[in-house]
Amino acid sequence: MAKYAQPQKCDVLVIGGGVIGLSIGIALLESKPSLKVIIAEKEKSLGLHASGRNSGVLHAGFYYSPDSLKAKFCREGNQELRKVAKKHGISVRDVGKVVVARNADENNRLDILFERGIQNGVDIELKTSDELKLLEPLAVTHERFLWSPTTGVSDPKAINAALLQDFISLGGKIDFDVKVKLIQKNSEIIDEANQYEAKHFINSAGAQSDRIARRVGVGLEYAMLPFMGVYRATEEKNLPLQRLVYPVPHPINPFLGVHFTLTVDHKVKIGPTAIPIAGREQYSFTEGWSASDVGQAIRGMKSLIVGDSHDLKAILKTEWPKVLENRLVKESRDLVPTANQVKKWEKKPPGIRAQLVHLPSGKLEQDFVVQSVDNSTHILNAVSPGWTSAIPFSRWIINQKITL
Repeated sequence: MAKYAQPQKCDVLVIGGGVIGLSIGIALLESKPSLKVIIAEKEKSLGLHASGRNSGVLHAGFYYSPDSLKAKFCREGNQELRKVAKKHGISVRDVGKVVVARNADENNRLDILFERGIQNGVDIELKTSDELKLLEPLAVTHERFLWSPTTGVSDPKAINAALLQDFISLGGKIDFDVKVKLIQKNSEIIDEANQYEAKHFINSAGAQSDRIARRVGVGLEYAMLPFMGVYRATEEKNLPLQRLVYPVPHPINPFLGVHFTLTVDHKVKIGPTAIPIAGREQYSFTEGWSASDVGQAIRGMKSLIVGDSHDLKAILKTEWPKVLENRLVKESRDLVPTANQVKKWEKKPPGIRAQLVHLPSGKLEQDFVVQSVDNSTHILNAVSPGWTSAIPFSRWIINQKITL
C-alpha cells in the first residue's frame, strides 16, 4: 500500500480502477485537461473483479427499457469500446447474436424485445425459423428468432489495459493496493485515513461501492445480494458455432439465462448460472465473504421474499443445480442440441453480479444507480451492460453529477 508523509492533493479522487473508474478518469481529463485526477484501486493489478471477469460481450442494447440509463448508453457504448479496441489493436469479433425461442410463450415475447430494440435505435431484425440455418446452423428455435448484427465480443482485460494507458497518457495517476474509506465531516466528504485530499470523490468501487456509500448516508434503501455466474468452455472445433446464441430472457427475473458465448481466443462458453451467494468477492464457496456480506445478503433475500416482483424460490430451484456440469449442458442443449455431444468442458473463472435489492419494494434494481451527497458521487449499481456502456455512462456522470 502506498504511504505518503502528507495526503496527496487532487481535484478528483476516483475510488476503483475498473472499466467505469478508468472511463470516468479519462472523461474528466478530456473535459478539463488541467484537472489533477487520481484513481485509487484496492487491488495490486487491474481487472481482478467484474471488469476483468465479464463475458466480453459488446451488447447491442435491445434488452433494456427505453426510459432506462442502460438503454441510453449501451448502443453508444458498443461503438465507443470498438473505437478503443481499434486504436490499441485489440481484437473484436463481429459475430452477432441470435435470440431463439424455446416455446410459443417465448416466441410471443420476442416481439417485446424487438420493439425495445427499435425504440432504442438498435440494428435488429425479427426473422423466421427457416432463416436461422443461414446464420447459425447449430441453433434451433420455435417459429422465429431475433438477429442482432452489432453484438460482438472482445477481451475485457485488454480493454482495461488500453483504458489505463489512455488515462495515464492524459496525465492521470493510479495508485494500486490502497483502500479508501469515506466519512462525512462538517458537510464535507473526506478520506478517513487522510491519504488523499480531494475536491470531489467518485465512488466507482463496483461490488464494494454500496459499502463505501453507506458510511456517508448514501444508498441506505438498498442491500447487496451478489449472484455468482459459472461458465464452462470448450474449443470451437468441438462445437463450431458462428454466432452467440441466447434464449429469450425470463419475464420476471432479470437474468439472460444460460446461453452460448464465443471468445476472442476461439472458445465456446455455456452459462452463466445466477446463484445467490453471500460474498461480493466469493469466487469459491469457502473464501471471499465476510459477516457484513452475509448480513447484507440476508437482508436482500428477505426483501425479495416479502416483495412480489421476483420469485426467489424459482431462482434457487433453477440455478443451484447448474453448478453441476451435466445440468448446465442439459439446459444449453435446448438452444443448441449438439452441445450434448461435446465430451470435454473446462470450468472457467466465475464472475459475480453485484446486484442491489431495493429494500422497500423487494425489487432487484434493474438500472444503473448514481447518487450524490456533498462533494461525492456514488455509482451504486452498474451491472450488465456496465462494461459495454462504461464510456458514455461515465461522460454522463461527470456532466450531470459533478461540478468543479
